[in-house]
Amino acid sequence: MSQLYEDVRTEATAVMKAKYLAQIVVMGAQVVGRAFARALRQEFAASQAAAQARNSAGQHSAAASSITGMSLQEAQQILHISELTPEAIQKNYEHLFKVNDKSVGGSFYLQSKVVRAKERLDEELSIQTQDKQQSHQKTET
Repeated sequence: MSQLYEDVRTEATAVMKAKYLAQIVVMGAQVVGRAFARALRQEFAASQAAAQARNSAGQHSAAASSITGMSLQEAQQILHISELTPEAIQKNYEHLFKVNDKSVGGSFYLQSKVVRAKERLDEELSIQTQDKQQSHQKTET
């Protein structure tokens, strides 16, 4: 009788272990599923925001980005410019160009990035000036 009791008890323990293991697997799958769904939602929101940012930039600005191979945001980051003013652009350009000169141990690659960033920001300034002139002419007529 005690052998039968031991067999039933061992079998019940095995069933309980299997049940707990199944519950752990299901909970793990739920956690991973929720995390995956959250990551998908975040990625979708980020791609929508990026698309909206691309669309909100003017056609001229987008053309300038494709010509220079550098976005306005990237150029601003390189030259550490938050507001587009010719003085700030020139000041930061001169400093970064001098610091990255090969003769003082700088990098030609970084120096060329600084030059391209300045060109992109100068192009953006001219686009903004043209847009202001066009809007001013439209208001006069």
